[in-house]
Amino acid sequence: MPIPIKMPALSPTMEEGTLAKWLVKEGDSVASGDIMAEIETDKATMEFEAVDEGVIASIMVDEGTEGVAVGTVIAMLAEEGENVEDAKAADVPEARKDDAKAAKPEPKGDSSDEARPPAPKPAPKPEPSSSTSQDRIIASPLAKRIAEQKGADLATLQGSGPNGRIVKADLEGVDAPAKSASTAAKPDTGTADKTPQQAAPDLPDFDIPHDDEKLNKIRKVIARRLTEAKQTIPHIYLTLDIRLDALLDLRRQLNASLEAQNIKLSVNDFLIKALAKALHQVPQCNVSFGGNILRRYQRQDISVAVAAPGGLITPIVKNAGEKSVSSISTEMKELAGKARDGKLQPQEYQGGTASLSNLGMFGIKQFDAVINPPQAMILAVGVGEQRPTVIDGELSVATVMTATGSFDHRAIDGVDGAKLMDTLKSLIESPLGLVA
Repeated sequence: MPIPIKMPALSPTMEEGTLAKWLVKEGDSVASGDIMAEIETDKATMEFEAVDEGVIASIMVDEGTEGVAVGTVIAMLAEEGENVEDAKAADVPEARKDDAKAAKPEPKGDSSDEARPPAPKPAPKPEPSSSTSQDRIIASPLAKRIAEQKGADLATLQGSGPNGRIVKADLEGVDAPAKSASTAAKPDTGTADKTPQQAAPDLPDFDIPHDDEKLNKIRKVIARRLTEAKQTIPHIYLTLDIRLDALLDLRRQLNASLEAQNIKLSVNDFLIKALAKALHQVPQCNVSFGGNILRRYQRQDISVAVAAPGGLITPIVKNAGEKSVSSISTEMKELAGKARDGKLQPQEYQGGTASLSNLGMFGIKQFDAVINPPQAMILAVGVGEQRPTVIDGELSVATVMTATGSFDHRAIDGVDGAKLMDTLKSLIESPLGLVA
């Protein structure tokens, strides 16, 4: 019996994904462990491995297809000794969630189901996966998908497969019918991201040259999560200035001693360590708000904002308070590289107890970051620059950085947030404690 290959759940929260690329084609033999496809989740592109051995009989979801629900059959695998053509024509409705657009399940042949009239629709269109008033249309899942994409009526086609089954070849050369103005709009499939942008009116069509770019999944998730964060989390912002001269001196000394190991510490590496140690000393800020509970974390896992081609992503340095600055530096370089290549694994970006966002390399002096739920705080740091500063009652010049903490006021009181910021300042201005 042919084996259905289903869209995998590549993370605990994944409900759908984009079939970015097939690495096999129909007729290819695969063994357990072979890479068959690349799946794009909301955070990364991941490889999908074969579990069973056999021959790829049919590919039912084209590469580039978005919104493919977890559990959807994306291909059929013929087992050893099985006829590939029979496997290609096989229908396995119990293993399928139907297509990537979450179409209604095909009737099972029960007379009461066949006699039930379809629900009325404002703009009727052919339903490739439904039955006619008397006879059930027999078609392969791939043929149904192609028919839906082309808007073709399967009832008008003669099948060339077993028992008159309509297969992919029967739809070759079938052109999509012209759409009227009343049916040109794409129906709601129920699987699209329900972001506020989709609910808003269309952009005005001003006479301005422009290009429209379709949002990728990462950008859609960013839009949804940040909108929810600003709408549901009462942010409180606490800002202070921090002198960096002592930390910069220590960094120069350490980099000189680590040069032989090809390790170069960045200011950001020290900030990750400082934030983790500050959270350890002020555990009231290492929390998450959960409605009826307040979760207090026993470990400081720091999510670090990284700009990737598809959008912002936050790989995590786990247990950062217990790691050396050099270990944090090495780990962060590896995570940032994987983030930019879209190769992060779910466990490398899901979780975290607090976040750090640094825009100082762009000359940004100060900004307020949006909290990354379910976390309850994020630290935003700007550029370190020379400023006139009063030290011990005398005016002098110092390298100063402005840092702003954004706190979820439901979980963190202002006084606790202030304690965290003051502790962070002390750790950075007296940085030997970060390497002790």
